[in-house]
Amino acid sequence: MQFNSSSTSSFPKALLLIAPFFLWGTAMVAMKGVIPYTTPFFMAGFRLVPAGILVLVVTAILKLPQPKTWQAWLWILAFALVDGAMFQGFLALGIVKTGAGLGSVMIDSQPLAVALLSSWLFGEVIGLWGWLGLGIGVLGISLIGLPDRLIYSLMAGNMDGVNFDWLGLFDNGEWLMLLASLSMAVGTVMIPYISRHSDPVVATGWHMILGGLPLFGLSWLQESQQWHNITLEGWLALGYAAIFGSAIAYGIFFYLASKGNLTSLSALTFLTPIFALLFSTILLAEVLSTLQSVGVLLTIASIYLINQRDLIAAKLQTKIIKPEQTTLSKVDDPDEMSLDLTKSEKITDEIAIKES
Repeated sequence: MQFNSSSTSSFPKALLLIAPFFLWGTAMVAMKGVIPYTTPFFMAGFRLVPAGILVLVVTAILKLPQPKTWQAWLWILAFALVDGAMFQGFLALGIVKTGAGLGSVMIDSQPLAVALLSSWLFGEVIGLWGWLGLGIGVLGISLIGLPDRLIYSLMAGNMDGVNFDWLGLFDNGEWLMLLASLSMAVGTVMIPYISRHSDPVVATGWHMILGGLPLFGLSWLQESQQWHNITLEGWLALGYAAIFGSAIAYGIFFYLASKGNLTSLSALTFLTPIFALLFSTILLAEVLSTLQSVGVLLTIASIYLINQRDLIAAKLQTKIIKPEQTTLSKVDDPDEMSLDLTKSEKITDEIAIKES
């Protein structure tokens, strides 16, 4: 990560660059802390709707254009369903049954799905490093999501573990988080289409509101005592997740993206689960099993490889080409050859003069 200014002025820029990932990671911890006192759908809706209103207020102050065509609203509605209602709904249901740190790792594995979808829809090249990252990511997610006893049974060659209740995995928090991740991945690849018809920041605000309303509807139909047991600390945690973990985090992210820091942003995606794991350990005393810890490391490594696959390939190609160019330049540089000829001619002339 390099900045053109001095180190003193670079420090605030570095903090700003890290801020969205810090806010997203700690928001997961805040949600996990308050979930024993509320209900999943209410919490998911509360995180989206107030944040969406705040984003739209800011866009109105900035006088950003509102969606006008039916195509724009259709894309925003689809975005709201997938990236709003489904993503936050699966996330809230999943966080009931899994830790904040582990859940964040599963959700931030979505670059794996994004890479595959982008390759299929937009013809983006995954490449060697991308496929390596995908393979490592699948292994890491499997170590996180599958029960330890099943993995140890298969490693020992005991095929009785195959009789495991596979449908029961969907009652597992990690796999609900994986569904949230897939929803987010589909939402991510929808953004280029949405940007053709609407300002992306305005669309983000509307998708939060329109995606949050169905969650409030599900909460009203299926849940009870959504807020009766929430303490002052719980309301502060919900407010933090909504304002800082959604509105401000997305605002900073879009601001940095507009300034051309996309490469740096994608490289730092892996910080979100790291912050979530760190603060869930400190504040919630969450502990991972050995296999889950290995899975976390593999998944974070895969996220980095997927996001940086083009940069890694370019650097390696540069290192391979440079020595060849140096060798060729020593042999084939016409300027150097002409200098050598001139020197040899001078020596020949000097010898001839001496002999004469």
